Amino acid sequence: MAVYKMTPTKANLLKAKNSLEFSKKGYDLLDRKRTVLIREMMALIDEANKIQEEIKTGFEEAYDRLKYANITMGSENIEEIAMSLEKEEEFEILFKSVMGVEIPYIKHEERLFSTEYGFFRTNPTFDMAVLKFIDMRYLIYTLAEVENSVYKLAMEIKKTQKRANALEKIQIPKYEKEIKSIQEVLEEKEREDFFRLKRVKGKK
Repeated sequence: MAVYKMTPTKANLLKAKNSLEFSKKGYDLLDRKRTVLIREMMALIDEANKIQEEIKTGFEEAYDRLKYANITMGSENIEEIAMSLEKEEEFEILFKSVMGVEIPYIKHEERLFSTEYGFFRTNPTFDMAVLKFIDMRYLIYTLAEVENSVYKLAMEIKKTQKRANALEKIQIPKYEKEIKSIQEVLEEKEREDFFRLKRVKGKK
């Protein structure tokens, strides 16, 4: 494949210099964007780890309470009451922008818990287990939101890194090489013109 070379003129030298400046500015912007995105992603990873630990501890606590309720109330009774509990409430997935990346967040309303079973059929341990499982639901919403955000940011960081590398390793060196090449040809031409003019003056 033939390699394209710019004609060594002053107009093309100016054009190459402008392209180089534009590429360097583009690289700086991408580098700053990458830094902000990485910082944001690392903060979300820390948050996800914290939530995961809360969920682990919360479920252990909820299952311990449920286990005791099963012993004191009977598993068949527990299953029957559980069927009367309100089902999953509605939520909405919306998006917010972080450095041009659409990050999902879950909009939901935390309502006060209302039982659909009679307290005479249960004991406090069962009620505490139910409340703990409801708390876990909201934590799982938050974890899903955070983990999706981490994934979106990671994909954008990868894309930004690729663009920055293309500018740093390909575009910028290409324009620097073109500028150097054109300048060398123009300087050589100026020297030739200078000596030619000098010889003409000498003959006169």
